[in-house]
Amino acid sequence: MSKSDTPPVEERTGSVETGFFFGLLVVLTVLMLLVLSGFFQPIFWAAIMGVLFQPVQDWFESKLRGRVSLAAVLTLVVILVTVLVPTMLVAGAVADQGLQLYASVQNGDIQPGAMLESLERALPDDVVEMLARAGIDPQTLQARASQAALDASGFIAGLAVNVGQNVGRFAAMFLIMLYLLFFVLRDGPDMLQKAMWALPLGDDRERDLFRRFAEVGRATIKGTLVVGGVQGTLGGIGFAILGIQGAVFWGVVMIFLSVLPAVGATLVWLPAALFLLMEGAVMKGLFLTLYGLIVIGLADNILRPLLVGRDTAMPDWLILVSTLGGLTTFGISGFVMGPIIAGMFLSVWQMFGAEHDA
Repeated sequence: MSKSDTPPVEERTGSVETGFFFGLLVVLTVLMLLVLSGFFQPIFWAAIMGVLFQPVQDWFESKLRGRVSLAAVLTLVVILVTVLVPTMLVAGAVADQGLQLYASVQNGDIQPGAMLESLERALPDDVVEMLARAGIDPQTLQARASQAALDASGFIAGLAVNVGQNVGRFAAMFLIMLYLLFFVLRDGPDMLQKAMWALPLGDDRERDLFRRFAEVGRATIKGTLVVGGVQGTLGGIGFAILGIQGAVFWGVVMIFLSVLPAVGATLVWLPAALFLLMEGAVMKGLFLTLYGLIVIGLADNILRPLLVGRDTAMPDWLILVSTLGGLTTFGISGFVMGPIIAGMFLSVWQMFGAEHDA
């Protein structure tokens, strides 16, 4: 290589400096992610709540003539009163009723095996013989049902105890989330502009990506928490009217099962109605059946298309898988984080496909 082919010293120095700078940028970014790794959930919830309540923030700003900080404080108060405090009260009731159910199963006050025995007696002899020929032993089912109920209630009780033991950590994360949420509400548009300026994706992609994040976040909250919350509340009210133990607990179970459109809450109220019928409480069983079909079922069929129909829609199977995966990976927050990550995954790949197909 001749001297004429050798890059100038300034060019080589500039290349080294650029390479070192980007290497340093990557290293510091990774280190910063490690530093924040324990706070991803409060950061995530602050961002989601900020997106959802931005219209409230904008309304307060218009009424307060641009006093952004005061508007953010008032929006925080609205969030506390309408969302966070009721959620904590319900969580406390669920933990308490979960422990009561566990104690009832342990003490024998609730006997799933006996309920299955009642079902066996209610079935026609031909059906019982057909089950026997199929290798289904009622006594084995009774034992398995009792053990499954004990394991499930024990798991729930363990969660309640674990929450109680981590009250300090939960309180700290909650306060961090509120603190971050104040700045998201107050400085959200500026943060968005700075992020778009810093990200090397191109302004059009960045705008589309942030828009999709807001759409997916709203659709997930409305499609899971709002629809599920309405179904769970209606189911809990129905259980409370009938005097079924753990009405709040079973209502929250319906909320989580609402990720299965049309059949989610049915997995709770239908067995309860059957058990009431088998125990001789015919009127209560019929009431719960009609209440489940007409009130709880229609809530899903009416609200879901209205709330989610115009937002980003995902296949039902992907919602289910991403929700379960989110719960496994992130804990209770994964109920929302999982579907949002899945929605963003689809959005990014759709953007990529659209650009390369053009």
